[in-house]
Amino acid sequence: MSREQYADTTGRAVLETIRSYGVTTIFGIPGTHNLELYRPLADLGIRAVTTRHEQGAGYGADGWAQQTGLPGVVITTSGPGLQNAMSAIGTAFCESRPLLVISPGVPLGAEFADVGTLHETKDATAMVGAIAEWSRRVTTAAEAVDAVHDAFTLFRSGRPRPVHVEIPLDVLEAPAGLPAEARLARPAPAPAAGDAEAVRRAAELIGEASAPVIIAGGGATRAAREVTALAERLGAPVLTSLNGKGTLDEQHPLSLGSNLRIGAAREAAEHADVLIVLGSKLGEAELWAPALEARGRVVRVDVSAAQLHKNLEATVGIVGDTSAVVAALLEQLPGPTAPRPDLTGLRAAIAAEIASIAPDTVALAETIAEALPEHAVVAGDSSQIIYLALANVLRASRPHSLLYTPTYATLGYGLPAAIGARVAQTERPVVAVLGDGALMFCVNELATAVEQRLDLTIVCVDNGGYAEIKQNELDRGIAPIGVDLIQPDWAALADAFGATGRRAARVDEVAPAIRAAVAGGGVQLVHIPQAALAPDHRRDDS
Repeated sequence: MSREQYADTTGRAVLETIRSYGVTTIFGIPGTHNLELYRPLADLGIRAVTTRHEQGAGYGADGWAQQTGLPGVVITTSGPGLQNAMSAIGTAFCESRPLLVISPGVPLGAEFADVGTLHETKDATAMVGAIAEWSRRVTTAAEAVDAVHDAFTLFRSGRPRPVHVEIPLDVLEAPAGLPAEARLARPAPAPAAGDAEAVRRAAELIGEASAPVIIAGGGATRAAREVTALAERLGAPVLTSLNGKGTLDEQHPLSLGSNLRIGAAREAAEHADVLIVLGSKLGEAELWAPALEARGRVVRVDVSAAQLHKNLEATVGIVGDTSAVVAALLEQLPGPTAPRPDLTGLRAAIAAEIASIAPDTVALAETIAEALPEHAVVAGDSSQIIYLALANVLRASRPHSLLYTPTYATLGYGLPAAIGARVAQTERPVVAVLGDGALMFCVNELATAVEQRLDLTIVCVDNGGYAEIKQNELDRGIAPIGVDLIQPDWAALADAFGATGRRAARVDEVAPAIRAAVAGGGVQLVHIPQAALAPDHRRDDS
């Protein structure tokens, strides 16, 4: 085909449709089969961020999405490119994150041919469909554009989860033949305010409560204003999941933080006479316990009916958008008459329990938290420094200030998510905090950060390998195997990528090194050997 024949392909129609919804950035890697998805990007004003692995593209798109409120978009090539993104797709499913993945596929009629063509895959749509919300192989430009519209409808009004559109190569490169209006964003559905009778019953229960407690999950993050108003109206303490962290400003007098994993906090929720659960499935990974045992009555609000009784039976369940439902509840509740409880003792008990889990790690996390700039976005990995400490001690003033995957708990998320967050905005500083094992999963993305000319600080807490797994082995009577890992010179490695490497080998060097890195600009890496910081100079394997 000539250049003129490529002027208005299916690939362009798909990207025009995505751009009409406000998406200005895509993540991915150009490949032999996806070039017609890349051709229109510059013309449409869409920034292409080339990561060094498609897993990083998925996690970068996730970080971007959490800062913009728009879905992350990933373009992969066929076969291995799509397969490399599967961990990110699985993460987005478990954490309920909006992710749109577009990939080329074998031409129409070549399905299951098994003739050895480049990147040939037995059934890419079925592969992705096994872990995504849905996956479609389209056969026309109209179907491809409709799939994009359906994806955005899900992201706006349903439980946001990853979707995949596979476009056969011959369809991708063919003329679209679609009018311009077919590619325009469709109006957003009105937020569902819930069944009026269910709202009335819930308001009645809540109005009778003398000791209510609110739990806000990832599904409540867009309702921060309404959740705050509800808490203040009721004088109700608020706990959040890690995905809901910051829905209520964690400096607020009614905040108990994102501490559902802490026994003292869970006990407070369990003893509420009315427990109000907003946008959370109350999963085991978020609780660090098999289930939450509510003694009182339970009101649950969720955009998905399937969530209303999951892991905890609701006395009243309301299907709807959290902001709209809570606004409807506020209209039916009496004025703010309940006094605010004194949470000082409970907060002290929570803090003491956090500190007891891993004292040295918590102390280091507190030092890191104090060194971070105000309103920083922190991207974390499934590393001890995050899940044992920083996720709890860090106080977030707004949602999506901690980028993390508490359910899928993947390694290799933190750095690319931080890259995506920084690409999305420049108003708030972005810092990635992760362990050495996690950083090695995605160290190649240092090149992406440098190439994109980002101001980004990475804090690498080095405990010598997979310390948590080493402890698990010891607890089972297994001699440590495969967990004590060789370490590069992390600061020198950062320098080799074109970043700036720093070392903090003593406790009193940690905060100054982080502050200097943030102030220095560009891509900076601060290496903290945790063993050198411990009082007896042994590695903390807690």
